[in-house]
Amino acid sequence: MFSDTKPYNRYQDSSGLVPWAPRLPEHWGTERGKALFARMERAPSPEEGVVTCFRDGVVTLRSRRRTTGFTESLKEIGYQGVRKGDLVIHAMDAFAGAVGVSDSDGKSTPVYSVCLPRDSANVHYFAAVVREMARTSWIQALAKGIRERSTDFRFDTFATQLLPVPPVEEQAAIVKYLAHANARIDKAIAAKRRLIGLLKEQKRAAIAQTMSSDSTGDRELRHVLTHLVDCEHKTAPFAEATPWWILRTSAIKAGEIVWDGAYTTDEESYRAWASRAVPEPGDVIFTREAPVGEAAVIPPGRAVALGQRTVLMKLRKELIDPQFLVYQIYGGLPRERISLATQGSTVGHFNMDDIGWMRVAVPPLDRQRELVAAVDAINAKASAVIDREHREIELLQEFRTRLVADVVTGQVDVRAIAATLPEVEPEAAWVDGSGVPGDDDPAQLDDMLVDCEA
Repeated sequence: MFSDTKPYNRYQDSSGLVPWAPRLPEHWGTERGKALFARMERAPSPEEGVVTCFRDGVVTLRSRRRTTGFTESLKEIGYQGVRKGDLVIHAMDAFAGAVGVSDSDGKSTPVYSVCLPRDSANVHYFAAVVREMARTSWIQALAKGIRERSTDFRFDTFATQLLPVPPVEEQAAIVKYLAHANARIDKAIAAKRRLIGLLKEQKRAAIAQTMSSDSTGDRELRHVLTHLVDCEHKTAPFAEATPWWILRTSAIKAGEIVWDGAYTTDEESYRAWASRAVPEPGDVIFTREAPVGEAAVIPPGRAVALGQRTVLMKLRKELIDPQFLVYQIYGGLPRERISLATQGSTVGHFNMDDIGWMRVAVPPLDRQRELVAAVDAINAKASAVIDREHREIELLQEFRTRLVADVVTGQVDVRAIAATLPEVEPEAAWVDGSGVPGDDDPAQLDDMLVDCEA
């Protein structure tokens, strides 16, 4: 269904009307947002749940997805009713893709524009169109400087935008095709994530088996450290594209620093957050909460400081190898203590004394390095496959983005393919493909990758 797509026979130059889509099929029209949608201002029902518009295009009850990480309103001033099938546009985050079709009845903040389609406009098609406007940075270009990394894309602005309008039956064909396409792409990504999970478990097992083979000279962790430094108990401010990094707990996973989970701050804040101790290459960072027990060696090349809920360990290098300590945290004596401390807890927390009193094996340094080399050798192949699978997931995600862009702007004609596909409920399948018939045949997943690479 991916390799058979072809362009339409004839196009019109629409750059003067829809500048973010420079050409459209000749038989497509254009309409302003206000001709296609009406803004709704319903009174909310107090007993209904809060609907949230996420940046990945999901619009659903907050309770269905996650309930933490939000700013809770003490009073729901200005809240409005939302109904299943409404187009919802997040005024401040639309530039980042926070646009979609609600799958639930509920209530929402007044910062959302809740829109009802007029006549026969296909709400799922136009949700994809507005998300494409975001992807091309057109919504960002309309910003009037409200605040950094945000826009103010309210209904009045949306109402004036010219949008491509295929014939009604063609809108339905596009929605149907993309629902099936998303389902197949998601199956491929899910299969790869399952493989990554299995390989990571294999790596953890290798660490545990190797580290348990030698507990010579175990002692309390504090005796092999020169310093155990707690973090600042507040969040450092964000600053765009600086060389000063804050390592929060989301940046420390499975023994490595994941830079996508870190962020940059300004130099003054970096100095303040590093005033207790400057993390240096070869130091170990440890998470003592949310979650407990992740660790990694600080690498060279970046200036870093501790984020909240992290601890810095400066080691007596004549006694313990940094990577040996990290491996122990995941599969040696410290892991036993971490498991006991967090057993039955939904949050888990280590205070500074808990960390210092953890027992660690301290065999001779040459033996430590032998064990580290043994773990690295066992895990090298798994690590290579994990890296490959991550790259292929990125490739699939890029392919999805390009495919949606081409389909919703008419760069390819999917009508004939859509006619061969079974009917689906777009409400259940539009964003993540759930509920759409699919094929788990690994050969088809390989074909998907070939299509992407082409």
